[in-house]
Amino acid sequence: MSVIVIEFITLDGIVSDPDGSGGTPDGGWAFRHGPETVAGDKFRLGSTLDDGVLLLGRGTWQLFSRLWPRRDDPFSARMNAVPKLVASRTLTDTSAWANSRVVPGALVDAVQREDRDVIVAGSLSVVHTLMAEGLVDEYRLLTFPTVLGAGERLFPADGPPAHLECLSAERAGAAVLTRYGRAAR
Repeated sequence: MSVIVIEFITLDGIVSDPDGSGGTPDGGWAFRHGPETVAGDKFRLGSTLDDGVLLLGRGTWQLFSRLWPRRDDPFSARMNAVPKLVASRTLTDTSAWANSRVVPGALVDAVQREDRDVIVAGSLSVVHTLMAEGLVDEYRLLTFPTVLGAGERLFPADGPPAHLECLSAERAGAAVLTRYGRAAR
């Protein structure tokens, strides 16, 4: 089992409001580069999405549950079919998006018990919790040529150190997809 974090990110490390749904002044920065940059399996998840589980925070799940079920392209079919775990203390009804359920018990315990690969999309509070416990095995970052200067960062200034190695880098439309794994010690 691996924990894979996927994020849209700016050159200065900001991950907040890439689609503009948060209503921030500079929100929607990822989508300004056209649909070809964000559409489909840009994170190269492939069979990992078919065989794994998607882990989302409540806010990301609520946003995705309004978008993905209405789409019918091949990648959307995969997103709709994948089992989904929602990290939430308040959400009780997950019927809006098929194959969704609230994480039973503590988040870290649930991730450690999981046999399948865990893909975390967005969901910054979930990512930070898993980072703090040293549970993230890989980051797949779609980096956009944008500098915001302010916003929530993937790697916070007061967060734990991360020693990573670049596994791959490739252009993806206006962005660059990079994959980083834990560095060998």
